[in-house]
Amino acid sequence: MSLDEELKEHAEHAREPFDKKVAASMALIAAALAIVSVLGHMATTEELRLQQKAADQWAHRQAQRGREYQAKAAADLLAALHAPAASYLKDRQHFADDASASQEKAEEFDKESDLAERHAFRLELGEVFLEVAIVLASLAILSRRAVMWYAGIASGTAGVVIALTTLMIR
Repeated sequence: MSLDEELKEHAEHAREPFDKKVAASMALIAAALAIVSVLGHMATTEELRLQQKAADQWAHRQAQRGREYQAKAAADLLAALHAPAASYLKDRQHFADDASASQEKAEEFDKESDLAERHAFRLELGEVFLEVAIVLASLAILSRRAVMWYAGIASGTAGVVIALTTLMIR
């Protein structure tokens, strides 16, 4: 079969009502897939950003705890030598307070990161169902079986619903 004949045959098949319906549903599924995919990438990026912020706060807390220990050691040494240690005791308290504040911030970022992770997971799972829907719709056109098209529509619907459940996660 020549290339022209093959193209004409494909053009004839594309004019058939079943193919048009499946193609239209594929276009809708592809649009939903694009949206869910971008939202999933954004959620994953947000998760990583929040994890980095939490890690920064945990590192700051650890540094402040080290400074607190050093100030305590210096104050204890000066007290043993009967020298003034008030400045070191004041610094020690400052470092302890700052470490506590950093820990609270880090825990908050960890919670926000966990939420973003749950959102990303749902969006990525929805994306998988939408991709399967595209494959099933393609198979429907190739096999001319409506059951494949219905399975594709069901998979696409499931993908959209799963992605929408991210709105319920708080």
